[in-house]
Amino acid sequence: MAVAPGRRGPAALAWAALFLTAALAVDRGNFKTCEQSGFCRRQRSLKPGSSPYRALLESLQLGPDSATLQLINEENKVPLLLELWGLRGNMTRIRIDELKPLRPRFRVPDVLVAEPPAEQLAVTGRDEGSVELALGAGGHRLLVTAKPFRLDLLRGRELLCSVNARGLLLFEHLRPRRRPFSDKVSSSVGSLWDKIKSLFHRETPAEPPAAAAEDEEEERQGAAEAGGEGAKAAGAPADGSMQPEAAAPAAEGEAAEEPGAWEETFKTHTDSKPHGPASVGLDFSLPGFEHVYGIPEHAESLRLRTTEAGDPYRLYNLDVFQYELYNPMALYGSVPLLLAHSARRTLGLFWLNAAETWVDIGSNTAGKGGGETPQTDVRWMSESGIIDAFLLLGPTPGAVAAQYASLTGTQALPPLFALGYHQSRWNYNDEEDVAAVERGFDEHDIPCDVIWLDIEHADGKRYFTWDPSKFPQPRAMLQRLAAKKRKMVSIVDPHIKVDSGYRVHNEIRSRGFYVKTKDGSDYEGWCWPGSAGYPDFTDPAMRAWWAGMFAYEQYEGSAENLFTWNDMNEPSVFSGPEVTMQKDAVHHGGWEHRDLHNLYGFYVQMATAQGQVQRSGGRERPFVLSRAFFAGSQRYGAVWTGDNAAEWEHLKISIAMCLSMGLAGLSFCGADVGGFFKNPDAELLVRWYQAGAYQPFFRAHAHLDTVRREPWLFGEENTALIRAAVRQRYALLPFWYTAFYRSHRHGQPVMRPLWMEFPDDVATFAIDDQYMIDRALLVHPVTEQGARGVQVYLPGEGEVWYDVASRQKHHAPQTLYVPVTMSSVPVYQRGGTVVPRQERARRSAECMRGDPFTLYVALSPQGTAEGDLFLDDGRTFDFQTHNRFLHRRFTFASGALTARAADPSGAFDTPAWLERVVILGAGKPAAVVLQPAAGPETRLDFQHDAETSVLTLRKPGVLMADDWSILLR
Repeated sequence: MAVAPGRRGPAALAWAALFLTAALAVDRGNFKTCEQSGFCRRQRSLKPGSSPYRALLESLQLGPDSATLQLINEENKVPLLLELWGLRGNMTRIRIDELKPLRPRFRVPDVLVAEPPAEQLAVTGRDEGSVELALGAGGHRLLVTAKPFRLDLLRGRELLCSVNARGLLLFEHLRPRRRPFSDKVSSSVGSLWDKIKSLFHRETPAEPPAAAAEDEEEERQGAAEAGGEGAKAAGAPADGSMQPEAAAPAAEGEAAEEPGAWEETFKTHTDSKPHGPASVGLDFSLPGFEHVYGIPEHAESLRLRTTEAGDPYRLYNLDVFQYELYNPMALYGSVPLLLAHSARRTLGLFWLNAAETWVDIGSNTAGKGGGETPQTDVRWMSESGIIDAFLLLGPTPGAVAAQYASLTGTQALPPLFALGYHQSRWNYNDEEDVAAVERGFDEHDIPCDVIWLDIEHADGKRYFTWDPSKFPQPRAMLQRLAAKKRKMVSIVDPHIKVDSGYRVHNEIRSRGFYVKTKDGSDYEGWCWPGSAGYPDFTDPAMRAWWAGMFAYEQYEGSAENLFTWNDMNEPSVFSGPEVTMQKDAVHHGGWEHRDLHNLYGFYVQMATAQGQVQRSGGRERPFVLSRAFFAGSQRYGAVWTGDNAAEWEHLKISIAMCLSMGLAGLSFCGADVGGFFKNPDAELLVRWYQAGAYQPFFRAHAHLDTVRREPWLFGEENTALIRAAVRQRYALLPFWYTAFYRSHRHGQPVMRPLWMEFPDDVATFAIDDQYMIDRALLVHPVTEQGARGVQVYLPGEGEVWYDVASRQKHHAPQTLYVPVTMSSVPVYQRGGTVVPRQERARRSAECMRGDPFTLYVALSPQGTAEGDLFLDDGRTFDFQTHNRFLHRRFTFASGALTARAADPSGAFDTPAWLERVVILGAGKPAAVVLQPAAGPETRLDFQHDAETSVLTLRKPGVLMADDWSILLR
């Protein structure tokens, strides 16, 4: 963000004032449009139907698990190498690179958890113009058409996806720079004059003569090297050489000589491009689909819009000051995953490229009447790198989520405290302020797990330090929090103050760990501390050093209950182009920043999480919040929606933004409760707490210039409403934690759109003001000012839903008008599910350990239900390293509720017991009998409400770790 939390100090005051003087709104002029982005403009200028690429079918080679063949651009004769894989788990991979590039092109490392296993390919058909490949045992086929090149992915007779069907493949090959003729003449004359002077002065020339001749030779050799076997097959000279005068003109859209191809100016910044234009683009056509989702992060509705009339969606991690809503502009994070859904199937497209990327979406049905088979066309355009695309073939939404998780990893299981309530502000002033805020939660009986400190806590914004006057005894402060079973999070940003008296800066500089300029010096930019260096987190050695800084002896004043917030890690550079780093900056391995920009924040969070793991000897789970992210960031912690505003529309858009992130694997997502900028009134604040309590990451946060807004500062009535919302969150912590465990194991989003659970219900496809938590709870937060009612859609043919507040049963599908008061949070439990709760109010999650449970059993129309509960110590990796966990399965069928082990390999000692069972939709039994696994039967007391059909069983008293049955007779 341009003004992120905790952003004041003498060094940054001028910059902060600059960003705050304008009315709080994004300055679009700070950020490029597609027309201002040279490669986007060139890619988009290529029109459909003019593809110059031909597949050389005779070059097809089958390996043990892949196929390769060459593509030739028939206009410039540059060959490409196409690689194809049929991956296990119903996926296909397509990779395109230059056959013989002048230098290697960047391939994204560290995002895939492993190279995905592939299946044997086989040729099943061939003719003069095409070849057909069988992709393993899944029944899918790839039809490769030679001219123009096209890939069709089929299952049986059904066409699932076409690649390059619109002919928009554009691969800007690396090439030597062609100097203008006038420059060559001038250079040749200059060289001749140097020779003449040397005859008279007998001096050795300072530079080698005949520069123009060298340029011509370099160009000729480069063209020959780029030609290779593919050029020979396309009709190039037999020796592989290509004379410059015989070379074909540049292909349409290639623009090798276009202004901006070798350097580009935006505002006051010039981006040098020493390797020239290198963008890649490819189109995918999806017949039968008109609803697409994903490619976060954008402040956008869940269903993505078509982009033909405006800019494409942009994926380029940026610090955007108070972002606009319903806008394709880039924000803080980027995940190049798009999902397409219809009533028949779900597909995913994962574009593994970390450079600046634009995504065009077109539809043949947008704004038109019916009668046409719908089709969505998706065009990906990236500034550099290669084409590396994964087609996730579903066919169900859950299958696509699992396929993506198999590639990039699942959501890390957070420590239990992280699912509680977090209180933050830019900034809590000092240790006394922290103590007063923490005390306020106890005085007002509001649970809270974490107090946060922004950048003002550090000594002059030198991270890994504490302000000696405001926070002189940080360890004692942390011990006081720990005594209340609470935690703290401090901010550690990746810009390091350039200060010879600062140990962190000196060590990074001495080890050569800073990002470099194109000239080889340490890159410096302007951020909160003033002049700052930027550690090169792409360097494994740098990441290892950074991780070591979280050791207790290195991070002085830290303790076991101190965790970390990585902000500004796009990276944010106030003095840089688009408020970020110059693209020609140089990283480890010689790669330019342009190649890997979207990976920077991913690596910062990775290194920070590893540091927290290391400090405990590898036993404790980390908690790290990151603003910037990429595919795979879910493995390292949580994300949030950045610097939102205290406006009703920002509250509403937070739902769609978190749903989009969840679809892209980032389940641990939330928004700043109350809005970061501006001051919410009491109604908006209360509604935001009610909504935030039902989002995965639950944190209140605010800008330095806003009024204080701790939950008890808006009057007793509003304090009571906020207290109730926060307590609802804590009562559901067992349910949230179990949902996160399932997400960690299987890759399913915790907060998910309705269509994931009801994939054939077309009415759900565009809904993003209500959603599911796991598969059991449907939530419709109130997001309209002054609302007296909301429209709630209950999906699922033949399903039943129970209002959690009134316990009234509703049959689906139907739309309900639900009257609301200020205490209302419309939540419905799905029939056929079991939801565990802990309903005793405590000050923090850790205080709830061992508390008794209540099971809410919501019966389906068939009189059945099932659910589960995951329990462990809530903080360590022992659940996976030593099988120290309980995973219990609850089933109700034929009038009996049964508890058994869902995973018998686990064992965990807990005193927690079953206090109550509430069965929704039940008739009145004559008797209720408890059958423990060992011991005699006992009768249970019960109460039945005939009006609501709710049966309450009191104090079964069995341990949650035991097997038992409860019989309704």
